[in-house]
Amino acid sequence: MAYRVGMPSVIIGLALLALWLYCLFDVITTPEEDVRNLPKFMWVLIVIFLADVGALTWLLVGRPRSARHAMYAAGGGGWAQSGDMPRGPDDDPEFLRSLERRLRDED
Repeated sequence: MAYRVGMPSVIIGLALLALWLYCLFDVITTPEEDVRNLPKFMWVLIVIFLADVGALTWLLVGRPRSARHAMYAAGGGGWAQSGDMPRGPDDDPEFLRSLERRLRDED
């Protein structure tokens, strides 16, 4: 008797495997001081042994908050409170003026 698996089951299985692998690598690469609620070692064990439930728990409860949310929650200043996103140096007019002045002085 052959066991038949439909294509939707395979796709769902691959998606759950991808979620588990993403969360496992995310836990491993997250710095210890950024992990919330439990020690990092415990999160690794939870994600490994509880698979998809552990992965979802990591995303909802253990994963560090985004930098924008963390700065706002901590009451820090800067772009998180003002609503401005950080800009690269090439988008900063003052930086471009100072760069132009330095280039002219060197010639």
